[in-house]
Amino acid sequence: MIICIVSDSHDHSELLATAVESAQAQGAQAVIHCGDIIGANTLRGLQRFGLPVHAVHGNNLGDFMALTRLASQPDSVVRYYGDHADFELAGKRIFVTHYPHIARGMACTGDYDLVCCGHSHEALIEHVDNVRGGSTLLLNPGTVAGMNAPSTYVLGDLRTGEFSIV
Repeated sequence: MIICIVSDSHDHSELLATAVESAQAQGAQAVIHCGDIIGANTLRGLQRFGLPVHAVHGNNLGDFMALTRLASQPDSVVRYYGDHADFELAGKRIFVTHYPHIARGMACTGDYDLVCCGHSHEALIEHVDNVRGGSTLLLNPGTVAGMNAPSTYVLGDLRTGEFSIV
């Protein structure tokens, strides 16, 4: 399963939609948003792609009630988890938070195959040694809004474990 990981859209719905559209054209079947969405309308524009969107809110909380309402609509593609998410996609355990320090700690537990974060606006793909003697993939897609950094997202294949910064 190919996924698109974004973060820090900061209400820039057009840039977010452009990234998701590009990722979908490359085979993405789901989106993970690592926070700093701000408004529900930022995600509402993703409805047209039909991909499930797994989202957390981040430190720029915005209107979390509107995000909750959007996610609760019967036809919504948005799954809004609050401040962190813990779920499975394609048989892989995934943890999502906005904060890199929490993400690193969760990666070290070895409980997850993939840990995603945002906040720093710096794209990163790293294998972190975990306490179980293995390694966990830690991803930060940077800022899709291009705020004080290039506009980036991560595209990857959960089956092969290959991820790249776009």
